[in-house]
Amino acid sequence: MSNNKRTIGNVSRGVWVRLCAFFARHLFPAAVRMPFYKAMGMHIGKGTKIAATVDVDGSAPELITIGDNVWVTRGVMLLCHQRDLSYYEVGKPVMDCPLRYAPIVIGDGAHIGIGSIIMPGVTIGEGAVIGAGAVVTKDVPPYSVAVGVPAKVVRNLANTAMPNRGG
Repeated sequence: MSNNKRTIGNVSRGVWVRLCAFFARHLFPAAVRMPFYKAMGMHIGKGTKIAATVDVDGSAPELITIGDNVWVTRGVMLLCHQRDLSYYEVGKPVMDCPLRYAPIVIGDGAHIGIGSIIMPGVTIGEGAVIGAGAVVTKDVPPYSVAVGVPAKVVRNLANTAMPNRGG
């Protein structure tokens, strides 16, 4: 029941995506990396920075949308597919379960902390902060801080009045 069909088109696209991913992962500075991520098919806004050693799902990078002025720090993984374990049963190899694909959307001004993993189907709201090492399996509201495994929202600034910092 696997949906991993190999065609010349799929294989050549896969080679292209992985070649772009290699250069995007290793080039310096960040501005030099952005065209390679875009060539993979990712949608990336203005002013966004993606650090070195970020792993992007090579099977469906076109499902990743990152807004303006986002920071994606080192060691982050952006995954757009996973095994659909609803088909998993005793005596059946897990690799026979089909793949489930879903988009990732990261809103403007978000910050993705070092070593975080963003799972398929997740939307991270505008201005949200994902803590280091978090595994994000559910949507994160705008202007929230989410930490942990699995990530949980520990602070939400969206409904809070801005403090008066004037003098």
